Amino acid sequence: MGDLRQLKASDGHALSAYVALPHGKPIGAIVVIQEIFGVNAHIRSIADRLAKDGFLAVAPALFDRIERGVELKYDGDDLKRASELMQKLSPETALQDIAAGYNLAKDSGENVGIVGFCYGGLMTWLTSTRGVALKVEPACCVAFYPGGIGKFAAEHPSCPVMLHFGAEDSHIGQDQVEAVRNAHPEVQVFIYEGAGHGFNCDARASYHAPSAKMAWARTTDFFKLHLA
Repeated sequence: MGDLRQLKASDGHALSAYVALPHGKPIGAIVVIQEIFGVNAHIRSIADRLAKDGFLAVAPALFDRIERGVELKYDGDDLKRASELMQKLSPETALQDIAAGYNLAKDSGENVGIVGFCYGGLMTWLTSTRGVALKVEPACCVAFYPGGIGKFAAEHPSCPVMLHFGAEDSHIGQDQVEAVRNAHPEVQVFIYEGAGHGFNCDARASYHAPSAKMAWARTTDFFKLHLA
């Protein structure tokens, strides 16, 4: 189990972050970027799982700029509210808050990676391409089902990147996947047959256990390769 820490972005905004620590010296540090549902139980479980795998994990609360303590479920009114909150975020301010999480992770003295899911997957990609301007220079980045990535496919990542997509994802068209592949053959892109959007999240109806298991193994191996 982790705990909450307080961070400060470069513009003075104060935000919280869920931080999970491993037993013993970390292999590396990882910033976990939330979906549009806040730093909820699933995102905290991702941080805890990374800590169990030997990493220090930091999950900044990007919605704190709008409303503090947002923690939503994946259906019903919460889904509608999540979409409304996402519309109020901007990439520029989200990157500042991610940078605050990165700085805390970097303070550990370890190499830092980034992992994000859905909206957080897109912000992971943008961190890899735009983070340098904020002195955010991750050793590697992993994005799960990054919606809207096709619009930013021409941007150049500053580090090794791995991307995971479900073959049945109705939110992310194959054209977006191909846009990244064509622009960046060096980026590792994996497609999971039978998996839809959010396939890694066991709190979603779209959870696809075989794909989630395979994607997680690839992700942790990637982090160990670049962070250790």
